[in-house]
Amino acid sequence: MHILPFYAALLGLLFFYLSIRTIGLRRRLKIGVGAKDNDEMLRAMRVHSNFAEYAPLTLLLIGFVEFQGAHPWVIHGLGALLLVGRCVHAHGMSQMNEKFVFRVSGMVMTFTALLAASGVLIFNFLTR
Repeated sequence: MHILPFYAALLGLLFFYLSIRTIGLRRRLKIGVGAKDNDEMLRAMRVHSNFAEYAPLTLLLIGFVEFQGAHPWVIHGLGALLLVGRCVHAHGMSQMNEKFVFRVSGMVMTFTALLAASGVLIFNFLTR
């Protein structure tokens, strides 16, 4: 496995950025825990949490696909789809005057990567 670690590293940097941004907002707003009815804090928390909810499982599934010997372009496609999807989703959801198209298209890309990797793994299991 040598392709997926590259995408995992890039997603790790994005997660770090989202973490630092959320921590900075907490410091600026003086909110230690929760959102304290602050919409900006709630949005930052959900962007960060949503990333943490979807990226690890999808990376794991893509990793299994790579481990099973899928063509490198399949792994690059799934990895890029996940990376771009998470970036677009984070951008869209971070905006107080949200343009919903970013959030939705980011989730579509993320779901496509997750479902495609799952489908490949199920297909491989059933046909081997």
